[in-house]
Amino acid sequence: MGRWVVRWAPRQSASCRAVAVVTRAVCHLAVRPAATLRQDSARFPHLVRSGSMQFGRYFEEFEVGAIYKHWPGKTVTEYDDHLFCLLTMNHHPLHLDAHFAAETTEFGKNVVVGNYIYSLLLGMSVPDVSGKAIANLEVESLKHLKPTFHGDTIYGETEVLDKTESKSKNDRGIVYVQTRGYKQDGTVVCVFRRKVMVPKQSYGDARGGEQPGRPVPQN
Repeated sequence: MGRWVVRWAPRQSASCRAVAVVTRAVCHLAVRPAATLRQDSARFPHLVRSGSMQFGRYFEEFEVGAIYKHWPGKTVTEYDDHLFCLLTMNHHPLHLDAHFAAETTEFGKNVVVGNYIYSLLLGMSVPDVSGKAIANLEVESLKHLKPTFHGDTIYGETEVLDKTESKSKNDRGIVYVQTRGYKQDGTVVCVFRRKVMVPKQSYGDARGGEQPGRPVPQN
């Protein structure tokens, strides 16, 4: 059995940080042999750059069946829920009126508006899934399976269901993913599937690499 390298360790050296970036991009909380990590580095050399951090993925980096566990989770507060409702003009008393919810509903308290939970999970998935996206093409399905209440903490994970190359442009492709959100006790509250157009590495390289448009500080 070969030597094993763990994804994360405190007080990492520069070389360890590079390994952590690669394993975050390819393994996602997995433990892999050191030899495999060296192979990953050769496959995705743009991930091992001093001082840079991965945000999103190129088409080549997505593997069907991979599951990306988004971190950290988010504890939903009354303020979050009410602000989202007010910003979106959703004034349903189930979400805003504590007395109404306590006296007239089966829940006995306010329920967090479902579109906030969906938006929260979508945002959580951006660094792992669509941070480099050219376009979000479609939300195929969206299911709210269980209610969320103030004080619940939401965690998310996304599975790659399929990927197809573009038929019209050779520098991009479409990734089909499913995101699940669940509470601190593991109860799944929201599931949705979407299709995202993402670039190939050649697209990124032609536009400045990992951080296109980043200015250089002037001395």
